[in-house]
Amino acid sequence: MFLRMMAAQMQNQDPMNPIDSADCAVQLATFSSVERQTRTNQLPGSIQTQFGLMGMGQMAGRVGRKARVAAPVWVDGQPVTLSPQPAAGGDRAVLSVFSAQGRRVARDDIPICGATLDWGPVGSEGAPLPTGSYTFKLESFAGQQPLGTSPVEAYGRSTEVRGGATGTAVLMQGGAEVAASAISALRQ
Repeated sequence: MFLRMMAAQMQNQDPMNPIDSADCAVQLATFSSVERQTRTNQLPGSIQTQFGLMGMGQMAGRVGRKARVAAPVWVDGQPVTLSPQPAAGGDRAVLSVFSAQGRRVARDDIPICGATLDWGPVGSEGAPLPTGSYTFKLESFAGQQPLGTSPVEAYGRSTEVRGGATGTAVLMQGGAEVAASAISALRQ
């Protein structure tokens, strides 16, 4: 653009009063400086893209593994490992299971110890639940007093790693997309 402007200036200059060669040199130096600054300004974006690709390369090892996340997990008849964290001071914990439509399909008392447990996909009536995505929540109680409800992390299979404007994300079996930073554990 600068060269077009300079060419237009030279074509339209007064032949009786031509542009001074020193002024021309200053304009060329200014153009060169602006061009270098433009390239420098583009460099951080390029570096960020490279770091993002490196992050995705590191994340590739997570594809196909079981990731522990507080997100909907695909259930296909096999037990699902859960990692409930009851509230401090609680003496009772109740696990609630919700379908993809948000309907509670099971509600069971679980041990208050906070250890991982394998949940068999069985509804409140004792019948096996259909294949699909399910979300888990934990209600903690001290006596009859509710202490709060918290999401429960569950192990689900990761199927894809994606890079985007908000960072690296992991796609879970069943379609849930979670930030890579939301994964708290991995296993085979």
